[in-house]
Amino acid sequence: MVRRVLLYLVAFLSLAAPASLAAQASNQTLQVAPLPRDGEVLVSFKLEEPLTDEIRAAIQSGLTVKFNYKVDLLRSSAAWFDRKIASATVTATVKYDTLTRRYHVSRAVDGRMEFAETTDKEETAWSTLTRDFARLSLFRGASLEPNAEYYVKVSANASPKNSTFVWPWRGDDAVGFAKFTFIR
Repeated sequence: MVRRVLLYLVAFLSLAAPASLAAQASNQTLQVAPLPRDGEVLVSFKLEEPLTDEIRAAIQSGLTVKFNYKVDLLRSSAAWFDRKIASATVTATVKYDTLTRRYHVSRAVDGRMEFAETTDKEETAWSTLTRDFARLSLFRGASLEPNAEYYVKVSANASPKNSTFVWPWRGDDAVGFAKFTFIR
């Protein structure tokens, strides 16, 4: 009896997972675009989130605002859970210096600093946090099988937490994904 219930549960979950992914893709605010090329997967993504007055006030107060993006490369599976091939973390930060009235922006990939610069434009600072993620080489050397279906899932978390980013049903603030077939 217990075995049969578990079997039904597994069957239900395997059928419900693709439907829930399709529903998420239709209205996601985190746009993802993978590009498989020369044995690696280049990933572009952007968070379509406007700069609100609350976030602006937090940045202008001198707090360090950080967006963490967890990027997973997964292989789709029809019968069981999807298999994680590789994972990377991209962290974008902005800190406003109230004395010089300049924004210090930086980006790190898996803890390694990619760049750091200073700007006096608020739009440039916000873009560094949410939109300037084009063709990042995150999965170099990942072993991909030819003609197999994969997808890239990006989960975003912001700190400090803000009421505009809180979604009670999920541990992440925003999630986006995109499928692709690896052709060699």
